[in-house]
Formats: sequence, structure tokens, C-alpha cells
Amino acid sequence: MTSRFNPHAAEPRWQAAWEEAGSFRANDASPKPKSYVLEMFPYPSGRIHMGHVRNYTMGDVLARFRRMTGHEVLHPMGWDAFGMPAENAAMEKKVHPGDWTRQNIAAMRAQLKRLGFALDWSRELATCEPDYYGHEQALFLDLFKHGLVYRKESAVNWDPVDMTVLANEQVIDGRGWRSGALVERRKLSQWFLRITDFADELLDGLKGLDHWPDKVKLMQENWIGRSRGLRFRFAITGDVPAGQDMLEVFTTRPDTIFGASFAAIAADHPLALALAERDAALATFADECRRTGTAAAEVETQEKRGYDTGLRVVHPLDPEWTLPLFVANFVLMDYGTGAVFGVPGHDQRDLDFARKYQLPVTRVVATTADTADEPIHDEADTRDGVIVHSRFLDGLKVEEAKAAVIARAEADGWGQGTTVWRLRDWGVSRQRYWGTPIPIIHCDSCGAVPVPKDQLPVVLPEDVSFDVPGNPLDRHPTWKHVPCPSCGKDARRETDTLDTFVDSSWYFIRFASQPDDRPFDRAVAEQWLPVGQYIGGVEHAILHLLYARFWTRALRRTGLLDIAEPFSGLFTQGMVTHETYFDTDEAGRTLWYAPEEVERTSDGAIARSSGLPVTVGRVEKMSKSKKNTVDPGPIVDQYGADAVRWFMLSDSPPERDLPWSEAGIEGAWRFVQRLWRLTEANDAPEGEDKDLARKLHRAVAGVAADVEALSFNKAVAKIYELANAIEKAAPSATRTGAAETLIRIVAPMVPHLAEEAWARLGREGLVADASWPEVDPALLVDDEVTIAIQVNGKLRDTIMAPKGTDRPTLEALALGSDKVLRLLEGRTPKKVVVVPDRLVNLVA
Repeated sequence: MTSRFNPHAAEPRWQAAWEEAGSFRANDASPKPKSYVLEMFPYPSGRIHMGHVRNYTMGDVLARFRRMTGHEVLHPMGWDAFGMPAENAAMEKKVHPGDWTRQNIAAMRAQLKRLGFALDWSRELATCEPDYYGHEQALFLDLFKHGLVYRKESAVNWDPVDMTVLANEQVIDGRGWRSGALVERRKLSQWFLRITDFADELLDGLKGLDHWPDKVKLMQENWIGRSRGLRFRFAITGDVPAGQDMLEVFTTRPDTIFGASFAAIAADHPLALALAERDAALATFADECRRTGTAAAEVETQEKRGYDTGLRVVHPLDPEWTLPLFVANFVLMDYGTGAVFGVPGHDQRDLDFARKYQLPVTRVVATTADTADEPIHDEADTRDGVIVHSRFLDGLKVEEAKAAVIARAEADGWGQGTTVWRLRDWGVSRQRYWGTPIPIIHCDSCGAVPVPKDQLPVVLPEDVSFDVPGNPLDRHPTWKHVPCPSCGKDARRETDTLDTFVDSSWYFIRFASQPDDRPFDRAVAEQWLPVGQYIGGVEHAILHLLYARFWTRALRRTGLLDIAEPFSGLFTQGMVTHETYFDTDEAGRTLWYAPEEVERTSDGAIARSSGLPVTVGRVEKMSKSKKNTVDPGPIVDQYGADAVRWFMLSDSPPERDLPWSEAGIEGAWRFVQRLWRLTEANDAPEGEDKDLARKLHRAVAGVAADVEALSFNKAVAKIYELANAIEKAAPSATRTGAAETLIRIVAPMVPHLAEEAWARLGREGLVADASWPEVDPALLVDDEVTIAIQVNGKLRDTIMAPKGTDRPTLEALALGSDKVLRLLEGRTPKKVVVVPDRLVNLVA
């Protein structure tokens, strides 16, 4: 009786064999061509989810395939281990963040190993360990030495309960994401990296990234945001504070200057501060503005409020025309000049403000000149078109009008055309404990002094408490008190830690080279870099990838590395999705159910605990908040790792979302068993099967091309076709050889089954070390074609014929068809039309 593949016995045995053999350890000294395959490393939350499994399976198939095609492959794994979740766990569960993080790493490492990924675990790193972040501190000091690090006061989102700075993404509806407290805008001294120094390089470098998705390059291009605009000055009239009689503004839309109806400044603008000293009501309004965050989404969605200063500004193109000057809550000092002019007809924010304060709304851009008087209602018109109601600009296209206004401003001396960037310098200070300590010492005499490199790493103290909100490093009785490295006087360590995006901006370099005495060896790192194939979610398309690109360029400027782009190939995989289940309680709150808490019925679903109906919601990305995650552990327990891997590669194109289904994993399990049966040893009878040989070689070539293109679902389809062909073929030496070849081409996808089958056939060594099957180019060429046989233009039969068969032979073959002979009933065709290699049409 045919045996069954037992994954529970085979998988741990072969995983142990790979580990003992060191199969996946990358050799820096290998003469083979090098291939660096990397998936974005995970945050150690404690459990991997199906999204992780899909991501790592894709990378694993490519890494294993590259080994089989003669490459020395680097395929490492590590942990993005600093960050707020660990501090939250410390506060909620009364555990140390390091203990919580390291326990999670151990659990997730075990989960990944169960799936049989071909990872070089000898290079494993965790960003929370001093042997990683100490080197990061050294790199920070190198950037500091080269003028790429500076400190300045900056507006931040401040949570008054947690007593910490929040990133914009952590401000939800104006409140701290964890405390729920109303966020305030504060000025704090922050450390910045000069990413704007590289804006041109970062933008222009996108043109050479041919193996990146276009959508990701466009997202980065928009984030960097190079634009041409006008910096100009309004003269201010009225009771102006001394030295404040001019207001500088920058705009990317000088073409709309005749549509202006007001000017506005930030609450922290020097003019606003001067006015507030003599106007208590303005001072109160400014304080209210500061009690909102700096997040762009919050600024855009909050109610637009302003305070009329009583001053007016003079329109630069008409000395008789003045505009009211407001202090407004939607203008931020950190953006541009901290001053704007409002054009309500063509900007929704300005329109909302103008309606609130009964200011004029004038259309100055119309789709055509004929629609110049079309009124503006509740929505600003942001369409392109021609300039109207704008004097000397009327009739010009938008870009022409921009150039004309800039030319007039420069000629008359009231403005200057300039290129600006949406990109801002990277603020890396975080008032948190669980992060890389910034290696700076503050001395009252010497200022900010770098920690000497021989004193690195600056290690986080273990004896900290989270009983009180705020940064434990600020409260630590001894850690921050140190002598100044320059003068020896009492000084203080910097208690801010680095943004965790810094940790992930160079980890791929440390994977490539890991000397003890420095962050990396340049020569070794440059053997591997750039990463040939980087795989991860599109949610990291902007910040992580942009910061990594900046960091690599910064290291090049410091002379530590001669690589510009860190990732030559990028692939953003789709999400793993699952339907959602929910109910509503008496208070109207949504209660979510996990898949294992629900039983599907013929007409919906019921809760297993109560038997009551629950609503089946949309199929969405798996998320903890909606409890629609599927833990891979029980699935591997039931079906084995290979079935899970196969399902992750099947059906859905890898760039699209993959809906999880029980039917899908069961189908994958059945095919794994089918592969096992196909690869059983058989006595090889004599004889060839040319048709099967052709199909085999085409499958080998096709699967290779699809894996290289990361078109895994197409590769899977070709393997299904080959399996069908082998099953249908009569016993022959070709069939036996095809079954053995099948083992090698499925090995990157279902590696445990492949090893078991390889051993069962008595082959030497590991299939993980075997080469990819060779292809006979002659068998990839079609030497037979299908000829359509028509009678009076209708298809009646098909025949196979050698490619290039002459017309008389094709006619004879057609007339010899049984189906055609029955239709002709002994008649001779009046006419025969032959199209070589395609068809024969008999006109009766």
C-alpha cells in the first residue's frame, strides 16, 4: 500500500540535519557569485502570524533556489527589538522590557525554525543588545563628527499623562494613543539627522531603482517633495512691533496670488509672540493652539480657528490692496516660514477658514476661460486649468503663470524663485527608556560632548522603574551623572534614546559583516551589498526605506562604506487576510471574535461559547485589534510546515492579498501527499517518452524563471501541470527520471518532503545542497504544432504535425481524418486552403 508523508516525523529530523551540516551558513570567502536575500526583520511581539509566514516563505524559496543555481547566499534573521510595546508591557505586566523582549524572541525563533526556513542563524542579531546598539552609537558619533547630527528646539507632540513625546502616528483624534490624554504642542531640544542634505540624491537615486515597484518610488518621490516656488515678502501696515514690518511667506502656488484673501502666521511666529506680549486675548489664543499636536492629519482635520491681529499686509502686486493678518491654529512654525497667504477658492483649508470669518472667495483658476465665473461652493476647486480674474496672468496655464509671477517678483525685488522640499530633517530623539542611548554628554562648560568611542557602548541601566510616567533614565539616581570627557567637571548623559527607525536603517549591513571591534568591515560588507532582493510590506514604503537609503548615503559621505543604494531589488508582498466576526453589546460596543471562537454554519456563523449568531464581516488584513489572526502553530501541528508553505505560494499573486481558508490549506496538504506518491521509487522500464521529456524541461525552465521573477503562484501552476503529466504518463525511464527531477524543483517550496523523498530514493547528500536540474534547450523548442482542420470554415478536428510540414502533406493528413471523411461522405473538396503550421480548410 502507498505510504503517506509524515511531516511530524520528517520535519524536525531534516531541520536538525540542516543545522548539523551548517547548510545555510553564508561563507564570506566563497568564490561563488554572492546573492543577498532579506525579508524585513520582525518586531518580537511574541508570536509570528500568517503575514510573517508568507513574507518569509517567499524569501526562503528564492534563497534556496539561488543556492541550487550556484550562488553563495546570505539569508539572515534578526529582531527589531526596541520600542514602545516593550515599555507598555513593563508598565502593564510589571516585567522588565528586556525580559519581555527576550522571551518573545525565543518563542518566535522556535516558531520560525519549525517552518524550516533556510536562515543563517549564526548571524542572528537583536537591536536591543549592546553588541548591536553599541556599534550604532559609534556610527551616530561618526555622523556627528561629519556635521550630519545637530540639536535644536522643535515643536513636538507632548503627552501630559505619559510625560513623553509622541510621534505623529501616535496621536489619534488629538489624544495620546495609550493614555488618551489631550496632546499638547511643546518646544523641546531634540536631536536631528540632516536627511535634507541628501534630498536631491535621494530623489534622483530613485531613477536607477529598476527593480523597485513604481508605486513605492512614487510614494518616496511625493514624500521628498521637490517643488519650485516663490519666497516673498508682504509689507505690514498698522501698529507693528519694532522691526516686524515685513512678513516673509513661501508658496508653491504663486499663480494664485490674485486669489488671496488673508495672510496667517503660526502662534509661535516671532510676530505673534511680540503681539501677544501686549494682547492678553491673543496670548490666550496662542496657548490654546499649543494644546494641539503637530500631526499633519490632526492639523488638517481640526476646526480652523484664527485671531485677527488688526494688522494688514500689502499685496505685492497692488499697493492699494491689503489683506487681514491672522494668527491661525493650522499654521505651524516648523513648516516653511511659519506664515502663509490664503487662497480660499483653491485650497479646502483656506476655504473653511474664509467661510468661518466671512472673507472673500475668488476663483482664479478655471478649467476653461468659459467657466471663469463658475461659483465656489462648499468645496475648493483644485483642478488644473487656466488663470482667470488675475490681471496680467489671465489666460495663462498654471505653470506659465507660476513662472510669470516669479519673474515679476525677481525683477521688482520683492521675491525670489526657489526650490523647496517637503522632506524635513529627521528628528531622532525619543523620551523613552527602551531604545539606543544617544552617546552624548552635556557639560555646562563644554556643551554637548560626544562619548569617547573607547567608552562605548553606553549601556542602558537594568535597575529602572516604570511606576511613574515618563522616561526612567531621567529619574535614575546614578546613570546619567558622569564627568565631562573634555574638562572632567560634573556633567549629565543625554537621557533621550534614538528613534527605532535608526536601528532598522543599517541592520542589513551588520548582517553582512559582524566584527567585534567595529560596526562592520567595509570590504566584507561590500561583497554582499546592496541587498539583491528585499521583501516586506508596503506599509514601510516611505519611512523605513527612505531612512535606510539616507543612512547608507551618510555612511558613504563619512567614508565608512561606498554603497549608495542599500536595496537593489524590492518586493512588497500582499497581506494575508481573513473574514472578521463580531457582535455588539448592550452599550453599542463592537465585540470581535477570533476564528477559533466561531463555528461557520450554512447561513452564517455562531459563537462557540454561546451558540448565538455572530455577524460575518469583511475579509480584512489580519490584525490583533479585530482578532481575525490565524496562529500558524496549530496549523503546522495539523498539516505540517510544507503544506503551510505551499498554501502561502499558491493561487494568489504574491503582490496581492491572500485570503486564508481552511479549504486552501487542506488542498495544499492533499497536494503534498500527492507529490509524495509521485516520487516513490519505481523500477525504471526501458523506453523514452518524448512528450513527457519536453514537458519536464519546460517546467524546469519555467519554474526557474517564475521564481526569479517572484511569480510563485505561476511556478506552482507549472508544478501542478508537470505532476499531472507524470501521473498520466505510462511507465518509462523518462517518467522515473521526471519524478526524481520533480523532487529537486519542489525542494525550495516543500523542503522537508523533498529531503525525505531524496533519501527514500537513496540519493547521496541533502537535496538542499543539490543543483537545479539542467535544461536541454532543444526540448524547449516546439517541434510539433497543432493544426486546425476546418470544413467550410468550421472546426471539425485537430491534428499534430511536425513544425514546417509542407502543404501537400498537411492536405493529405487533413483528408485522412476520420471526422472529415464522415462529413465529406465521399465528396472531393472543391478547394483546399492551407495556412502552414496553423490550419487546413476544406471547402466542400
